Amino acid sequence: MAHFGEDRGEDRGAHHGAVIPPLYQNSLFTFRDWDDIDAAFENRTERPIYSRLSNPTTTVAEKKVAALAGEGAACRLFSSGMAAISAAIFHAVSAGDHVVAVKNVYGPTNNFLNTYLSDKLGLTTTFVAGNHLSDFEQAVTNKTRLIILESPSSAIFSLQDIPAIVAFAKSKGILTMIDNTWATPLFQQAWAMGVDLEVHSVSKYLGGHSDIVAGAIISTPERIKDITVKEGEWFGGAIAPFTSWLLTRSLRTLPMRLERHQQNALKVASFLEAHPSVRQVRYPGLKSHPQYDLGQKLMTGYTGLMSFVLNTDDLTLIKRFFNSLDVFQIGVSWGGHESLIYAPAISYLKELPPEQFKDLGISLGDMRISVGLESYQDQIDDLAAALDQVV
Repeated sequence: MAHFGEDRGEDRGAHHGAVIPPLYQNSLFTFRDWDDIDAAFENRTERPIYSRLSNPTTTVAEKKVAALAGEGAACRLFSSGMAAISAAIFHAVSAGDHVVAVKNVYGPTNNFLNTYLSDKLGLTTTFVAGNHLSDFEQAVTNKTRLIILESPSSAIFSLQDIPAIVAFAKSKGILTMIDNTWATPLFQQAWAMGVDLEVHSVSKYLGGHSDIVAGAIISTPERIKDITVKEGEWFGGAIAPFTSWLLTRSLRTLPMRLERHQQNALKVASFLEAHPSVRQVRYPGLKSHPQYDLGQKLMTGYTGLMSFVLNTDDLTLIKRFFNSLDVFQIGVSWGGHESLIYAPAISYLKELPPEQFKDLGISLGDMRISVGLESYQDQIDDLAAALDQVV
């Protein structure tokens, strides 16, 4: 994984033996003659012509992500997670189709389905809890073309039985898509479970340094080629070469970073679970998680994102806790070195209709934290001091 996709054999001399894959920071590529560029257009997903379609630096990163996903996978990188998600959905559906999605899917994905695609394409979406296979069996219609999963899901970290849902979808000729950003392919092999389209916000753990915004789609080589020359080229959500170069840097350290995130998160989650000012902790790595056994079946590890519910509904006390943290900085996103805190209700209340927000099962007292790579004791001490304010 660390060096997959890099020229380390006969082609090493082409880059003068550079130990780091070089950055091709250029928009276009030139050719020897008519026949050379003509041949490139015959194979334009493989031969670099213009960096909106392909670039050697990006190809290295794409090969690494594909290798992480599993044998037979291919990858297309995008300029953001939502660029990848919207491209994957557009690839799978047509006007008037029906989609089934878990109700706690990423907020902008929910909005994209429920407002934009509904208005523009007449697409209908049924949102389900997703905790049971029957949720999907009862929701599909003869117009259903796509099932969208996110396991663990946003805000409440509920799980879906991916292999069972995939098997059901295949029996009905329905495509499946999963946002696998939380677990990453390192801890959850969604591709190997048969999912048709695996999407990622690369900005999170795959990038891991809070310095890139990018997305990815993982699928078959044939499907990725089709997405590349359609949604990839026509919508133009191309990842920049420098972003791809930074991603390659990040992927080299992914296993070590995730191991530390997991170690810290388990310590922090256990501390929170025992604290009297915390009503509930939502973290799949805790044995108290209602779907812990399913998580053991689906995943080989746990990352550092979790949520917990403060034992108060008093907004003044909630804000006092939120504002008194120091190690945990206030910010959206997650997956970097630094620890972060966010209250999902802040954005969900602005993105979703009130009735849909209510159905999510979260409140103003739900806190989402990204447990970073600092000392876990510093993280716990920071939370303990802030929780003392909730009295």
